[in-house]
Amino acid sequence: MALKCGIVGLPNVGKSTLFNCLSNAKAQSANFPFCTIEPNVGVITVPDPRLNQLAEIVNPQNVIPTTVEIVDIAGLVKGASKGEGLGNKFLGNIRETDAILHVLRCFEDGNVVHVDGSVDPIRDKEVIDMELQLKDLETVEARGMKAKKAAKTGDKDAVKAVEFYEKIVQALEGGNSARSVDLEESEIPMMRELQLLTAKPVMYVCNVEESAVTSGNAHVEKVRALANAEGASVMIIGAAIEADIAELDDAEERQMFLSDIGLEEPGVAKLIREAYDLLRLQTYFTAGEKEVRAWTFPTGATAPQAAGVIHTDFQKGFIRAEVMKFDDFVSFGSEAAVKDAGKLSIEGKEYLVQDGDIMHFRFNV
Repeated sequence: MALKCGIVGLPNVGKSTLFNCLSNAKAQSANFPFCTIEPNVGVITVPDPRLNQLAEIVNPQNVIPTTVEIVDIAGLVKGASKGEGLGNKFLGNIRETDAILHVLRCFEDGNVVHVDGSVDPIRDKEVIDMELQLKDLETVEARGMKAKKAAKTGDKDAVKAVEFYEKIVQALEGGNSARSVDLEESEIPMMRELQLLTAKPVMYVCNVEESAVTSGNAHVEKVRALANAEGASVMIIGAAIEADIAELDDAEERQMFLSDIGLEEPGVAKLIREAYDLLRLQTYFTAGEKEVRAWTFPTGATAPQAAGVIHTDFQKGFIRAEVMKFDDFVSFGSEAAVKDAGKLSIEGKEYLVQDGDIMHFRFNV
């Protein structure tokens, strides 16, 4: 289950610089590879020190991390919802992503021209929000018209759908995104089916100058206030600084650079982890001599569902799961020692997998 995030933002806010930093992240660590699928699409691993710890203990032939797909979405201008600029392509690319990383310019620099003449991240956010909301409104109104025709024939499902669509339209016309709407359980599948742009989870990435990378600035505080009201997350990153870090090949040099500006790790590493968390995804591990591997699963997944991430046969024929806690494995130093200590548990179909679990599945098909 690869997470696909789209990086969006107005021109000259730093989003392409950030994407390029991610593409150069392989210079930062051997465990931070990146490959390009298309000129504006790349796959990067989720940094997870637990995977390295397991590999040091097990010494496997292969180590396979979990990944995130990053898409640099270009072409947004005012009027994108009506096809201005690369509007239709831009909006189509967003529809294919699972989450949105919305880059906002939160730095002042007279040498970098802002498309609207001044730095105002709240205004910039509202420009993009409006374009996405207008496109969603178009989608929902079209569905609503079909549902109303069906409702006239007495179709009970269509009547419920009309009520749902009207609720979404009301939110969008009020300048609110679809993700802000409180849904009944029966409406969740309908929302998912619509694939609305503004229903996707969003993280606001505040691109700041070097002096603000650790504590932010006045622009960031305004974004935080707005994000809190939406229940969205905010991350501070200095794209220009990240570009400098990515050019350093020597690990010691990188660490000195980071220490000088008050950071423990590159911002892109934290960004990837937080993007992973954005969709409430977690990681379990399989560990053996042939391979130590990280697997992505949605929070709240049962053992059979987690097994299905490896292969559908594992889920269909699930018998039981043998589970070790990460801390126990590291503490005792081997699977055999964990078993001897009575710390390996046998779990059935109702077990809810926890982040960091080390699992072996028994199945029969």
